[in-house]
Formats: sequence, C-alpha cells, structure tokens
Amino acid sequence: MTGTATELFRGLDEHDAAAIGALGQHVRLSAGEVLFRLGDDAAWLYTIQWGRIALTLPMRVRQREEDVLIEERLPGQTLGWSALIPPHRVTMTATTLAETQLLAIPRLPLLTFLDTSPELARQLTQNVAAVIGHRLQVLQAMWLREMQRFVNAAHG
Repeated sequence: MTGTATELFRGLDEHDAAAIGALGQHVRLSAGEVLFRLGDDAAWLYTIQWGRIALTLPMRVRQREEDVLIEERLPGQTLGWSALIPPHRVTMTATTLAETQLLAIPRLPLLTFLDTSPELARQLTQNVAAVIGHRLQVLQAMWLREMQRFVNAAHG
C-alpha cells in the first residue's frame, strides 16, 4: 500500500506518491518486534502496508514499569512523524501486534526531495500535521478521562 489512499500520501498525485515511495524500503516484522522505542532517533517515517502496530508509553503500574497502550495503527496509517519534526526523537514505543509490513522512508533523502518541490512539501507536511493532530486528540481524551476520575474521587 503505497498509493494515495494512505494517510501520508493523501492529496498527492500518483506520480508524487510513487516518487516518495521510491525513496523508501519495505520492512517486514514478526509479531512482537519493536520498531522503535521512546526517545530513539527518529530517522524514518513509516506507512503501514499491512499488519498492526501498538504505540505505547512506559508507565509505573503497581510498582513495576509496563508499556501502556495509547493507540493502535493500522494499514494505510503513518507513524514515525518525529522524523520530520525537530528534535527528531520518537515520542512513543512501536511494537507489532501481528506480522507487519511497512514502507520505511529515510528522513534525510525525504527532506532533500521535498526541498525540490514546495507544494509537495506543503501537502506532505499537512498530512503529517493531521497525524499529529489525531495523536493530540487521543492523548487529550485520555488525560480528560483521568482528570475526571481524579475530580470524582476528590469530590465524590
């Protein structure tokens, strides 16, 4: 799945989507493999071709550290947006939930390519901003739910 139906390539014509896709490589992972960890250098932008990936954050649960699920990403969806946003550090851990294939696009060749086409760069940046906006909504909903529990416990 590298066409314009993916989150990353939405609004791009087939030629531009194919040109960006040609910068990447296909990566296949078995279930349970870690693609990246919180704090890693974000050198790659990914589009899921098939499979499922869990995005997690480490949290202390009953005196031990656990990876808590924040969101699942599915075919056609993007992850690794930190590759395009300084300071280029991954903001969550990504682990495959099933055998998964990704299109992995390296940051530096992608940025060099985007320098040649401001309109293409604008559209791709808008697509990445939508992914970031979605993540913000997910985290905000989780935070509000926890704040409501706290308020209910304190006043109820």
